[in-house]
Amino acid sequence: MDVLSSASDGRAGFKAMLEKTQTEPSNPTPLIIDFAGITVATASYLREAVFTLKTFLRTSNSKYYPVVANAKPTVLEELAVIADARNENVLVADISASGEVKNQRIVGQLDPKQASTLERVTSLGRTTAGDLKRMFGETDGVSAPTAWNNRLASLAAAGLILEFTQGRAKFYQPLFTEAN
Repeated sequence: MDVLSSASDGRAGFKAMLEKTQTEPSNPTPLIIDFAGITVATASYLREAVFTLKTFLRTSNSKYYPVVANAKPTVLEELAVIADARNENVLVADISASGEVKNQRIVGQLDPKQASTLERVTSLGRTTAGDLKRMFGETDGVSAPTAWNNRLASLAAAGLILEFTQGRAKFYQPLFTEAN
């Protein structure tokens, strides 16, 4: 199928994807939603399938983090329409059959503080709120670890970074390290 359209088909797509996520992984894991071979996906389909799945997984504290993979420009354009209308975002990337990740980007808007925090997590690879406070607190004028915790938790809730818990401690890392 190269065209995905309609809200009702989107709801069916959501149900099909949800069935595949019934067994939770032991660690936070990207959930690849592969659009290879899809030339058109309407905004109504994407709203009901992708964004409903993302919202469900992130609000239920799932360890799955949805990522749209291999989407053509026409699909990305429709994703942007929904992301902007809902004031949300989603991670998209090109992922080869061997799992090589390239061209990661966010569809939708991030505020400047979220964007800079995401860049820092991506460059560090793995970090904590305390690490960010020590490295960037003075530069950013943010000395309270709570502010860093809130930024990181917000990015994890949006599905843009992975959140790991070890006892009471939390650490964060990007969904992928990109091959160059």
